[in-house]
Amino acid sequence: MTAVNDLYDRVDKALDEIRPYIHSHAGDVNIVDVSDEGTVKLQMVGTCHGCPMSMLTLRLGIERILMDKVEGVTSVVSIPPDELDFEGFEADDDTETS
Repeated sequence: MTAVNDLYDRVDKALDEIRPYIHSHAGDVNIVDVSDEGTVKLQMVGTCHGCPMSMLTLRLGIERILMDKVEGVTSVVSIPPDELDFEGFEADDDTETS
């Protein structure tokens, strides 16, 4: 297992502690990327996306928990869904594209 995969798993486990609160507001948080340098890129989805309080949740809740509980996390960045870059992903052979 590589160090990044280990860090990803530890971040995911730490997020499980705050997900029940986020789910109670019909939202969720997804990991977009975890870099070698410890930058965690997250996406707030559901009712969290576009909610004025989502940045507060990210900074005072999620970021604090990750920085306190997951050694190796250096920063947490929110990536809005419309800013995701899917060009690096290839569609399955069975998937038709128009």
